[in-house]
Amino acid sequence: QRQLVESGGGLVQTGGSLRLSCATSGRLFDVYNMAWFRQAPGEQRELVASARRAGAPTYADSVRGRFTISRDTAKNTVYLQMNNLKPEDTAVYYCAADEYGNGRYDAWGQGTQVTVSS
Repeated sequence: QRQLVESGGGLVQTGGSLRLSCATSGRLFDVYNMAWFRQAPGEQRELVASARRAGAPTYADSVRGRFTISRDTAKNTVYLQMNNLKPEDTAVYYCAADEYGNGRYDAWGQGTQVTVSS
């Protein structure tokens, strides 16, 4: 089973930036769709960004223009560059893999905490 390991979370001030990384076991090229989700305390998990093997990435309205998802197949790593962070971006961020493009995310990382102070 594919393993995913996130890193890069931390504490940052409003307006700051962070880059999250998600290292995958096996070949990233084989994964149809990689995504970043987040979950804040007391809130439902939400899809933040996704990047398919081909085609343009997609973003939640709340992060479009501030976050960028990218896939580095040479390093088998997916990144989430987060700029102009806001307190409402505070959450645990998870990466997930939809291996076959069936809409099911079968592999998840352990999560990394992002805290944005006002």
